[in-house]
Amino acid sequence: MGDWGFAVVMMVVVSWGLYRYVAPQSWREWASAGLVQAFIIALYAEMYGFPLTIYLLTRFFNLDRTYFHSNLWSELLGYGEAGMMVAMLAGLPLIILGLAMLTTGWREVYRAHRQGRLATDGIYGIVRNPQYTGIFLALFGEGVLHWPTIFSVALYPVIVISYVLLARSEERQMIGKFGEQYAEYRRHVPMFFPRWGQWRNLAGQQPRTS
Repeated sequence: MGDWGFAVVMMVVVSWGLYRYVAPQSWREWASAGLVQAFIIALYAEMYGFPLTIYLLTRFFNLDRTYFHSNLWSELLGYGEAGMMVAMLAGLPLIILGLAMLTTGWREVYRAHRQGRLATDGIYGIVRNPQYTGIFLALFGEGVLHWPTIFSVALYPVIVISYVLLARSEERQMIGKFGEQYAEYRRHVPMFFPRWGQWRNLAGQQPRTS
């Protein structure tokens, strides 16, 4: 039936990272973080517990099996463990990049808040909401590419919409606080994803000490 102890450990560790670097305060932030929390629980419950999604869908697609040893995509397409490895290798760079954006963005916005200024340096010079972009990339890499479940695939667009609405609400507050300075920043820096020629610049964004 799976390694439920390890599943619980992963849920706790990943959830700690989420609340450590997102640090929700308003009800909108808590609601969005709650969706990610549900995503995490469902994902690791199936990854290390019981693979309910594979169990149901392989039978729905008439691929009856008594032992499941790979993820959903490789089971449905018939590629077995080799397909799972490809999915894992495709998702891993997104997970790493997403986590790097999340932690680097948190450090930069914390430093800016402490100094009483607008965060526009480093990774904030490439995207306006790097922490949310990091969440999008990491969850897509882990819960859609590497180990998709019915719940994670269905919940992913809901999470994206939730954070888009949250970002818009926060940016209205930033306009009220910083006025034309933030409006000018918003005109020049994309909301979530870097412009085509700036993706390579993400690799050079390293956390700085204060």
